[in-house]
Amino acid sequence: MNSLKFRRTAIAVAAAALLPFPLAACSDSGDTKAAPPAAAGDQAKTGESTPADDSMTGDQPFGAACAGVPKEGAGSFDGMAKDPVATAASNNPALSTLVAAVKKAGLVDTLNNAKDITVFAPTNDAFAKIPKADLDKVLADKATLTKILTYHVVGQKLTPKQLEQGSFETLQKGMVNTAGSGESYKVNDTSNVVCGNVKTANANVYIVDTVLMPQ
Repeated sequence: MNSLKFRRTAIAVAAAALLPFPLAACSDSGDTKAAPPAAAGDQAKTGESTPADDSMTGDQPFGAACAGVPKEGAGSFDGMAKDPVATAASNNPALSTLVAAVKKAGLVDTLNNAKDITVFAPTNDAFAKIPKADLDKVLADKATLTKILTYHVVGQKLTPKQLEQGSFETLQKGMVNTAGSGESYKVNDTSNVVCGNVKTANANVYIVDTVLMPQ
């Protein structure tokens, strides 16, 4: 009888002694299961930060006139990014007058071979603001035409941020002044950027609505 009682007591003591281990194991298992969501959360945060950083770079074209750029082909933003600037401009229908002027001035190779430049590119409508007689006279005078066209070119790639309050020397050796913010910028207080931050293989292009005259 005493022997049976002793065995029951021993079993109870052993069970009591072993009880914490399953509980501890459950506790450890719970911690292990809880860890992956935390790690996944960290990864999610990391994954989210990269696109956010990319979106903050302001590296996309902007402006109302950008809607008129072809969606596909050589004249699209992707197509223009593959070609040097004079070639890229020739594929954009809105810049045909500028391209004709560049050819008359013999500047195609100069612009295509330049490295890291910015071009303020007047639209056809910008040239149309100039009286036809005056425009024809300029187009017939290579020296004057070259001076005007090179005044639209800066020897460095300018970001929108730099245009907020900037003054830059042009290839013509004159200065252009820029001001603005967001998606609204002016050059020399007279010419509006209507489609900005367009990339070509060797240049950043800001399409403008008024021809700039050397100062």
